[in-house]
Amino acid sequence: MRILVLHRLPANEIRYAQAIDHAIHQVTYVGVKDRLANLPDDLPCTRLERPGTDDVAHEVLAAVAGMPHPDLVVALAESDLIPAARVREHLGVEGAREDAVLPVRDKVVMKAAVAAAGLSTPRFLALEEILTSSTRKIPWQGPTVLKPRGSAMSQHVQVFPTPSATLDRVASQGIPGGGQSTDFEIEEFIDAPVVHVDGLVVDDEVVVSQAYRYEGTCLEFAEGRPQADIQIETTPELSRWASDCLKAVGLRTSIFHLEGFQTPQGMVFLEIGARHAGGGTMDTFELATGVHLPSSYLRLLMSGGTERPEPRTPDPENLYADFIYPCVPHSEGRVTIQEEARFRENPLVRRWQQRAPETAVAHRLSYAVADAPLGGVIGPAASTDLSRYVRELFDTVVVRYETA
Repeated sequence: MRILVLHRLPANEIRYAQAIDHAIHQVTYVGVKDRLANLPDDLPCTRLERPGTDDVAHEVLAAVAGMPHPDLVVALAESDLIPAARVREHLGVEGAREDAVLPVRDKVVMKAAVAAAGLSTPRFLALEEILTSSTRKIPWQGPTVLKPRGSAMSQHVQVFPTPSATLDRVASQGIPGGGQSTDFEIEEFIDAPVVHVDGLVVDDEVVVSQAYRYEGTCLEFAEGRPQADIQIETTPELSRWASDCLKAVGLRTSIFHLEGFQTPQGMVFLEIGARHAGGGTMDTFELATGVHLPSSYLRLLMSGGTERPEPRTPDPENLYADFIYPCVPHSEGRVTIQEEARFRENPLVRRWQQRAPETAVAHRLSYAVADAPLGGVIGPAASTDLSRYVRELFDTVVVRYETA
């Protein structure tokens, strides 16, 4: 089989070599220079560099021009899902097209699909729709979220006290990040804990899943505060909700990362991605279930859907959590970490990664543990014990940033 991989995520995170028999298949990786550099030197494959300055699909097609068409186009990074769909369509390769990918990339399209299936979502409107409306009628009052329709990691997400304040901000200061109104939406703010369910669905059947509760939100992480993902029991109710959401957006065979608000009235959909979670969550998922999501998904693709993982059922008294502190919000900076010793030495700690004193850290928003000033994995323990550790950690440990 000829396989084309849009390569962006670290190779050791995906485990390409273990999932794909490179001696049997002809594998071509297309990526920017620094990403190609993280592929193992001895991996038998073709490596094609793209500039990384233009449309991804155009660059990939230019890189493979003149080569035999692939039998399979693979993309595991969320930002590459639509480019991969366009590459498939241009080359006539089987697999998801752009219209099938939009419900897991465009937050307006996905919530419309979920609402149409009778599931609860926040009320929402495309920003362009409300800006061009003659009445500007908004069916809710109170806190309102302005967010991009397709970005990840809560980039350029802002919360305002009312819909009017949101529109006033757009009118006076423009679109966050210099974006276009067509690329944004507004939605009502839901004040409730956020949980997520991660897993693998095959032909509409969820073959493995695990539920988590956030300690700290993605928006708070983007604003500079730490975040943790704490495993909780994957109840029958959460499993049914996840299955219903997957069917609503048409995600039939894929990795998935599904987020929702846990309200007294039941789950309210937040968003879904055809990807594995960032940070250490992929590691805690494997610790609890025995399944490494990206490589399991790749083996599934290689086998035509027959090689399914065989997960174990997590013990509710032996669950895991991961935590991460965000990168410095400056173009250059150094970090100092204080009061962490007793947490590092706690027997719950399974992995602890900490920057050496006064070392520079990355400035970009990232859930990659390698970029973070501090991160780790704890467990096994009950969810209550994991939560107690994380809350004390966040209340005590001081991470100071200084510009260089």
